Amino acid sequence: MGLAGCQSLVLEGSSAGAGIASAALAQKVTDNAAITTGIGVGVQAATRSAVQYVQREMHGYTQEVIATAAGKLNEGDVANWKSIHSIPMEPDEQGRVTVSRVISQGLLECKEIVYSVDSEENSVPRNEFYVASICKDGARWAWATAEPAVSRWGALQ
Repeated sequence: MGLAGCQSLVLEGSSAGAGIASAALAQKVTDNAAITTGIGVGVQAATRSAVQYVQREMHGYTQEVIATAAGKLNEGDVANWKSIHSIPMEPDEQGRVTVSRVISQGLLECKEIVYSVDSEENSVPRNEFYVASICKDGARWAWATAEPAVSRWGALQ
């Protein structure tokens, strides 16, 4: 819950700050309130879009790490995964992944996986579990779940 609040603060804070700063700068150039407001709203929307793009890229990276770890496994095997983000917008994550079943038909090779996100709160271990699907895409395994754990990823897959 705290992480979701932090992500909202980053998204709302950065877009609102950019909107206010650009409106203040535009006001120095023009006395037209409509133009000033338009510039502020436009910059705010662009900033929000940029932050959401970065979050989607981070989530995609984490999904890729999990899919790669799970792709090497046979049904019932367990492996560790860890995603380290180069931009500290979200915390690094780690957990375990297992293949619960193999779903294959002809050239379509897929696996249903169960993965955990392991963390610690006040020195107490905490594990959250999710189910997803991965499929082989050429030589690599790729995330195949359309709506991965909405409570975890939010609207940003």
